[in-house]
Amino acid sequence: MKRSDKKKITVLAVLLSLAGTAFADQPAQAAANGSSLALNEVIIPEKKLPDNMPRFVYDSGFKFDYPDAVRGVYVTGTSAGGEKMDSLIKLMDDTELNSMVIDVKDDSGNFTFHPDKKSPFYSISKAYIKDPKAMMKKLENHKIYPIGRIVVFKDNVLADKKPEWSYKKDGQVWQNGTGAKFVNPFVKEVWDYNVQAAIEAAEMGFKEIQFDYVRFPEGFETKDKELSYSEGDYEKDSRDNTQKRVQAVTDFTEYAREKLKPYGVKVSVDIFGYSATLPEAPGIGQNFSKISDNVDVISSMIYPSHWGSYFGIEKPDTEPYKLVKEYAKLENEKLGDLKTRPISRPWLQDFTASYLGKGNYLKYGKFEVEAQIKALNEEGINEFLLWNASNRYTEDVDYTPLK
Repeated sequence: MKRSDKKKITVLAVLLSLAGTAFADQPAQAAANGSSLALNEVIIPEKKLPDNMPRFVYDSGFKFDYPDAVRGVYVTGTSAGGEKMDSLIKLMDDTELNSMVIDVKDDSGNFTFHPDKKSPFYSISKAYIKDPKAMMKKLENHKIYPIGRIVVFKDNVLADKKPEWSYKKDGQVWQNGTGAKFVNPFVKEVWDYNVQAAIEAAEMGFKEIQFDYVRFPEGFETKDKELSYSEGDYEKDSRDNTQKRVQAVTDFTEYAREKLKPYGVKVSVDIFGYSATLPEAPGIGQNFSKISDNVDVISSMIYPSHWGSYFGIEKPDTEPYKLVKEYAKLENEKLGDLKTRPISRPWLQDFTASYLGKGNYLKYGKFEVEAQIKALNEEGINEFLLWNASNRYTEDVDYTPLK
């Protein structure tokens, strides 16, 4: 049976039956070459995914082997679909790097490529990646492991279209100080929406789905009383607000992993590094251990620039080796208590945080990147991802410093 035939018989049949009448922490990409459809034409799947998915293992037609250890970089949709992709592929060919985390559903809520016109996500898609099949084929030819990034609960597009799935203040959809809007983890229709987006990525050929922004907005513990929002099925839960938030976020990760099993993809989740240092992060609903129990890969964002005075380090950005080393020790203890331990694959810093002010940051380059990798390796963590919002990665880095 041809790949296209399988798609018609299985995945598209499921998606089309679910469609309604018409449907990562960085700045949104510029809307270039995008769909001409207006926001009010976005189709919203109103129904939940079926409890029992079809019993099949989807075959995208692409073959990607899991590498000896994932050593990857973040890639925006515009980079993946533009001239920069050639230089990023060359970086993979010339170094020990072997993986890319590519935006599929981005920070603003848009798809970065046009799926099939019958797809429930077509009208929120942009042509950043003009030929996704050609891109996947190029990744396959260069043996680059593809990870599709799905930004979950940060979503301006969906918040504007479905305000009842978001948070309101004074009758308007609430947004934070940067203009970002969020959708509500208590609303299970939001779960289905994002799982369907992940299925699109799996159909496209991605071997792993990375969910980002799997959380409530930062500082929600001080906002939950001033915003109006639905608690969905959690309204009758007798636990306090913190525990309700933790349960909703944890339940989403378990649900998503189960629904994606027929597609043979790994499921990974990005999580704040400080979440591992606490029993749970009270506002955002992240419990490191509970989330880790429901994923194949856990990716803590441990950029030295993002910490306050932690681990006895007054200025963490100036001591990347020590910060990562201390974090890795702590994480190993947390993961060691789980029945099933996921792969640890932290996000590392390959950018300079000059916004911290003089004396509080270093100019990051070869030494600082290698120091972070070395600290992980020494604690038995051999996988990592590098973050640079502009996708400009340091040259001449040894990505396996303990080989």
